[in-house]
Amino acid sequence: MQLNDEEENYNLSLSKFESMLKTNKVLFFDSEEFEEIILHYLDMGKAALAKKALKLALEQHPKSTGLKLVQVEMLVYDDKLDIAEKLLNELYAIEPTNEEIYIQKANIYSKRDNHEKAVELLKTALKYTDDYADVYNLIGMEYLFMDNLELAKENFIKCLEEDTEDQAALYNVVYCFEFLDQNQEAIDYLNKYIDKNPYSEIAWHQMGRLYYGLKNYEEALRAFDYATLIDDEFLGAFMEKAKTYERLKKYEEAIESYNRTIELDDATSYALLRIGKCYEKLGKKVLALKYFNKTVHEDPLLDKGWIAITDFYVRQKNYQKALFYVNKALSIDNQNRLYWKRYATINKELSFFEEAEFGYRKAVEFGDYQLDTWLFWVDILQFLGEFESAIQTLLQASEYFPEEYEVEYRLAGLYFMIHDDKKGKFHLSNGLRLNFKNHIMLEELFPVVWARKMVQNAINKNR
Repeated sequence: MQLNDEEENYNLSLSKFESMLKTNKVLFFDSEEFEEIILHYLDMGKAALAKKALKLALEQHPKSTGLKLVQVEMLVYDDKLDIAEKLLNELYAIEPTNEEIYIQKANIYSKRDNHEKAVELLKTALKYTDDYADVYNLIGMEYLFMDNLELAKENFIKCLEEDTEDQAALYNVVYCFEFLDQNQEAIDYLNKYIDKNPYSEIAWHQMGRLYYGLKNYEEALRAFDYATLIDDEFLGAFMEKAKTYERLKKYEEAIESYNRTIELDDATSYALLRIGKCYEKLGKKVLALKYFNKTVHEDPLLDKGWIAITDFYVRQKNYQKALFYVNKALSIDNQNRLYWKRYATINKELSFFEEAEFGYRKAVEFGDYQLDTWLFWVDILQFLGEFESAIQTLLQASEYFPEEYEVEYRLAGLYFMIHDDKKGKFHLSNGLRLNFKNHIMLEELFPVVWARKMVQNAINKNR
């Protein structure tokens, strides 16, 4: 009941203040009321109203330390650090044991990237504060800025010992553990935390994430189950739960969890896509396609959606339909290397070799430097009789894969094809050195070259 009274008084103060602004009448507020009003406007991002309230507050309470500290906070917010520091020094002369002075000074040093000094001041604030949790949290943040994750973690843990409900500190503790690659230690910590706070859905959710990262999907699922039982509207936990069910190949349950996320919030393209993937795994192709189409309708720019539809038709060997959808995807984003690679692969299956060559060229142009992309492209160029272009392409590929036998054997074959025997022998020697066992690929790719006596002598010499 007391909390409701406080809330009512707070709302009355706000209404009274806004009424005063409309009527231009000057009404009296005590300094604490003004502090709450100013901080409310700051939280709402209404800086102009906060400044107006502060001006009136200081006119009515010119000696209020609390209001002057709020003024400091606003000066820091506006990056007027020197003025803020001067005002803090004046306040320090009056109240040297006020922890808020040290906290605000620390804030200024933090803004100036002097995090060591900020920590020093916050440690002084600990001597005078009643709110240890807040100060430990601030110290933890300063250590995060310094990339000292071990000390950051230590202080976030101290913060949670003082205030088990501090969710930001809990997230930060787990972040530190993960960054330090201490996932099992994080799980051990969360187990102790849960012993004291069994109804913390955040702790259960974080534990589930950690188990998921360790590929312990059964334990992850158990943790996510608890998180969603405690809070049946915990969107993130339902999403993680669905992903875990997928890993466990429990696709019906995964669909159910993904659908729950859609009930809780608007449908996301990610959830729709995953539902489609689950239906495909269950062999329900019509439903899978329905959800893939919903995915691209929800987010036409999501490449995974278009790729899912294209790959769906590729798996059905319906290359005409696959080509239709990959062309549709390219009309939306013609600089997507994943689209171009699929465009090339589909055209190759349809024996449209010039289009396939163009697709592989575009895929590389837009950043696909995977070995198989280079090799598919080169093999198409060779098929089209463009040996010089194929050589230039392989030389480009060799910059990314300098010791790759598949590149070397192809270069050898192509150089022999254009009668540059010296370079052909050089690259054949490289291929044999790197992987003698697979020299047979030369026969598969270049039967004419394979039959040459010079080539057979080189192979036998390396045998």
